[in-house]
Amino acid sequence: MLITHSWVMAGLQCLILTSKDESFTTQPWVCNSTLQKSANAHYHSSDTCPRYRTYFRFNMAASMACQAAVRGLRAASTKQLLVSRNQLGRVSSRRWLNLQEYQSKKLMQDSGVTVQRFFVADTASEALEAAKRLKAKEIVLKAQILAGGRGKGVFDSGLKGGVHLTKDPAVVGELAGKMLGFSLTTKQTPKEGVKVNTVMVAEALDISRETYFAILMDRSCNGPVMVGSPQGGVDIEEVAATTPELIFKEVIDIFEGVRDDQALRMAANLGFKGPLERQAADQIKRLYDLFLKVDATQVEVNPLGETPEGQVVCFDAKINFDDNAEFRQKAVFAMDDTAESDPLETEAAKYDLKYIGLDGNIACFVNGAGLAMATCDIIDLHGGKPANFLDLGGGVKENQVYAAFKLLTADPKVEAILVNIFGGIVNCAIIANGITKACRELELKVPLVVRLEGTNVQEAKRILSESGLPITSAIDLDDAAKKAVAAIGRK
Repeated sequence: MLITHSWVMAGLQCLILTSKDESFTTQPWVCNSTLQKSANAHYHSSDTCPRYRTYFRFNMAASMACQAAVRGLRAASTKQLLVSRNQLGRVSSRRWLNLQEYQSKKLMQDSGVTVQRFFVADTASEALEAAKRLKAKEIVLKAQILAGGRGKGVFDSGLKGGVHLTKDPAVVGELAGKMLGFSLTTKQTPKEGVKVNTVMVAEALDISRETYFAILMDRSCNGPVMVGSPQGGVDIEEVAATTPELIFKEVIDIFEGVRDDQALRMAANLGFKGPLERQAADQIKRLYDLFLKVDATQVEVNPLGETPEGQVVCFDAKINFDDNAEFRQKAVFAMDDTAESDPLETEAAKYDLKYIGLDGNIACFVNGAGLAMATCDIIDLHGGKPANFLDLGGGVKENQVYAAFKLLTADPKVEAILVNIFGGIVNCAIIANGITKACRELELKVPLVVRLEGTNVQEAKRILSESGLPITSAIDLDDAAKKAVAAIGRK
């Protein structure tokens, strides 16, 4: 499989929620039966307008899904481009960037994109003051956590709902007092919920009409394209499948940018009329400026709506960031909120390791996402349960091997470790040296089963055999899984 663009590997993802309502129905998807716990990316919508809010801890880079996504992008039709768009968002070589809603809104606001007026508060008194300063007809108060489902969540203070509408600023202070410092439990949080430290106080706006607009990378065009539809606030993939004539596409010259005639044509295709057409065109150009400014791989606005007062407003949006641009987007990446992430996953990311904790007791130490999933499945097949998904990747170094073992042994559930390495890019001798160093320095107390194959494997086997350490060798993956399961049985 040939992947030449960093955006195919999916950058980093966050969401902006600025709508009044956050009612939804969760629809979790999974790549693999064994890995259901890790695939916690959910989509949700209200009856009238889908509101996207996805908290990506990390998601599995399944080779078949990746190939399907790439095939979809190679096709020239806009329909295929839209259908494959979400598949691309699910393939990542990195941990997802976690931005709170207000941080994402600030990025858009700084680029001149029209969003609802808002303030951020850390105390009930600050929230009350913010509500008074807004001088809005109606106010929406939102608890700031990364998990979705805030609208239907419950606080341990007894308050129901993490999103509230009111016309009375005094009520905002009372509600904030029942949110801040308390844990909010939703369908996407742990059972104990997530502590709320910040709330967003925003102006609530009515929407008279909703459209869809996105800027994303299209491999067939060798650059960015604009995609829009007058049918916004709904599942755009469904629109592309049932009424493709309502999908409009404009190829952007990466050197020239969005031309005035392109922006106006797209605004007209989205159904904006009169003064709103020029206003929408201006918003489109500003969104493209944001796309370039933050090294985005996708900026999707759904809905880009118009209000009864004649404003074009970005109500909800989703932004994907290119992880390869982290070196020059330090301000954006510095906003990464890891407070709600698994501490082991956060630690793994420091060493470019892809780690997801599972519920079993056999730790998996593998290079390559596909091989890692196969390892988890074969452990399950032989009656064991994987304790984690850990992908070393291709350019592994000895210190990463040591860090990986440290992570695995930090999990009290782990009763055995299975190492399954296929050395294509990876040098098996480096893995072997890392294993022996980790075993000695960490004083490994659990059984260790190792299966190595590929580059420099004979040297690797020599290093392990001469180490004098209690390491069980396996001839293939099936043999390794059986031995790992048996090791726990003997304990």
